[in-house]
Amino acid sequence: MTNLAFEQAFLSARTFNKFKPDAVSDETLKQLYDLLKWGPTSLNAQPGRYVFLRTAQAKQRLKPALSPGNADKTMAAPVVAIVAMDTQFHEFLPAQFPAMPAARGMFDGNAGLTQATAFRNSSLQGAYLIVAARLLGLDCGPMSGFDAAKVDAEFFPEGRWKSNFLVNLGYGDASGNYPRGPRLPFETAVQLL
Repeated sequence: MTNLAFEQAFLSARTFNKFKPDAVSDETLKQLYDLLKWGPTSLNAQPGRYVFLRTAQAKQRLKPALSPGNADKTMAAPVVAIVAMDTQFHEFLPAQFPAMPAARGMFDGNAGLTQATAFRNSSLQGAYLIVAARLLGLDCGPMSGFDAAKVDAEFFPEGRWKSNFLVNLGYGDASGNYPRGPRLPFETAVQLL
């Protein structure tokens, strides 16, 4: 990985609260998924699911679920990604993880394991989405300030998919940014045993 990639994905990247009005093409969103899907998940389970809200009408459906501090910036973002999890992801395991034919059975009737695996791995996949978006030249504004029950009722009424978090996507406008916050030092965040 080049220094430019480090800069683009992590070192110079930041959360954006404001975006330029430039549209994000469907082709870019397809490229985004085609990159993020390669990130590892346990048992290759891939429980992450994504809804890209691109139109004003689609974003209006989301607005009642947003906390007040997130509403305006989310309505103005070119794309809002709902990062969700498929609570029945294990149905795909025979095809996705053929090396372990009995993998699906580990989840049948085990709601606790299913929920923990879906949440953990869809969170990982949401992080892959952010890194992949940055590598494609997009900027991101991830957030958890929303009512998940309202999002799920509006977008996933059948109950199979559950929302995890939201990510505003587009081409960032730095005029809406706070100063970049510090990060914890190695000595605080890491133990070497």
